[in-house]
Amino acid sequence: MEKKSLRARYEKGATARNPFLERARKCSELTIPTLYPQEGATSATNFKTPYQSLGARGVNHLAAKLLLTLMPPNAPFFKLIMDDTVKAELAREASKGQIDEAMSRAERAVMREIETSAIRIQTFEAIKHLIVSGNALVCWPDPIYGKMRVYPLDRYVCYRDFEGNLTELIIRETVSPMMLPERAKGLVDSNQSGEHDPDKEFDLFTCVMKDNKGAWHVHQEVEDKVIPGSQGLYPDGKTLPWLPLKFESVDGEDYGRGHCEAYYGDLKSLETLTKAIVEGSAAAAKVLFLVNPNGFTNEMDLAETPNGGIIAGSSNDVTVLQMEKFNDFRIAEQTIGKLSERLSYSFLLNSAIRRDAERVTAEEIRFMAQELESSLGGVFSLLSTSFQLPMVKIILEKLETKGELPAMPEESVRPQIVTGLEGLGRSDDLNRLTEFLNDIQMLGQAQGVQAEMNMGEIIKRVGAARGIEMNGLIKTDEQKQQEAQQAEQRMKQERFHELLKSASPEIIKQFGPDMMGGGGEQMPAQPQMPAQPQMPAPEQLPS
Repeated sequence: MEKKSLRARYEKGATARNPFLERARKCSELTIPTLYPQEGATSATNFKTPYQSLGARGVNHLAAKLLLTLMPPNAPFFKLIMDDTVKAELAREASKGQIDEAMSRAERAVMREIETSAIRIQTFEAIKHLIVSGNALVCWPDPIYGKMRVYPLDRYVCYRDFEGNLTELIIRETVSPMMLPERAKGLVDSNQSGEHDPDKEFDLFTCVMKDNKGAWHVHQEVEDKVIPGSQGLYPDGKTLPWLPLKFESVDGEDYGRGHCEAYYGDLKSLETLTKAIVEGSAAAAKVLFLVNPNGFTNEMDLAETPNGGIIAGSSNDVTVLQMEKFNDFRIAEQTIGKLSERLSYSFLLNSAIRRDAERVTAEEIRFMAQELESSLGGVFSLLSTSFQLPMVKIILEKLETKGELPAMPEESVRPQIVTGLEGLGRSDDLNRLTEFLNDIQMLGQAQGVQAEMNMGEIIKRVGAARGIEMNGLIKTDEQKQQEAQQAEQRMKQERFHELLKSASPEIIKQFGPDMMGGGGEQMPAQPQMPAQPQMPAPEQLPS
């Protein structure tokens, strides 16, 4: 059987995609028309502006909240987790604090890459597409040296299995001959002089397909011909740098559903009523003067007479024609108010957060995460696992390949996205540790508690209840005994030195200069004390 070209596979997938794309265009007309223009639109197309701005404001506001929560600017939105076995082996050579510091340096390197490679800007555009259409493709065509790109729904098709996992992805790009790869320019037609027409455009197709063994095969085609050298392979377990995202998943569908689709009825009603009020207000603002043709007043004299002038006529001959639609406008305005209120809650415009500072605090981020979880039904958690985690893995592999980070085995060190109600970033660990210390301090201030209870056991149980890893925080019995012995030894040395300072020069000369200079750390085993004055031996000093 003849293998179909990528163009044929794309056109077949576009047929199943068209209903989703049509709904996306309808939602885009009521929010941001430039996101999903009608087919055939160009940069010179004059897009129709909605009569209301609540849709566009709601999309931008919700996208900004999602971006701020997914990528907080103050702290990493993830942390690196090390396998317990590997951590135990490394603990023999380094402390837990040193291991955490090394992990923190890797996290800061990833965040620095995100800030310097404009990933935050591209993510904001992807979120807007997700809100309007429910779909967006995020990819790194060159995962090592390339930058993140975002493709809208009208630029790609995808196939998924019954579990919703991606099996095939085809991207179509319309490019000029100058934008084609050098190895692809020989596959397209040229004129008699051997040069390509700069005004002619070609369709460049990129295919990512999964085989039966779980590996991903990548290749490109132009003019139904495979571009030499475009083939690639991503083995099973390797993070794929193509991420077709969905806002809300429906079982059995290859594409997602957008947030605007759920509230399309309110958006459409708001647009219709707003248009009616705008056009009705323009008509109501028009005032016409009617003059009785059989009366004494001349209409030309009335029109030409300046304000305050005097003409011959009768007031009964002149009437004013004006639309009496004020009651209808009042009903429409009340309905618009209700629709605006519902949509404001839907797009989180009525947020309870009031910022009084320039920097976004960790408490604000946790509050927004909770708000997104409760309002959007787990969309925030879905994006954190389908977008954040693969993105961090891609950036880690990129930094390791470029030599900016040491290679870390995936089976022992892996990133973990911290989302939801527990907070974001390492601030959650800090908060729990602070609360644990406050609990211990309160127990220590209570009168009679230490005498009646086993404080060591209480500390361990409080730490376990707070979810604190107690390893390395609580001193062992051996450490306590060793510290007690060292303290006792230091006390004996200090007292012995104080006695030497008050002794006579003959005694100091007998013990040696090192004892007075502080250089001697050990006490003499049996110092030869003279008969006068009498001084106790070091062994006889009270402890």
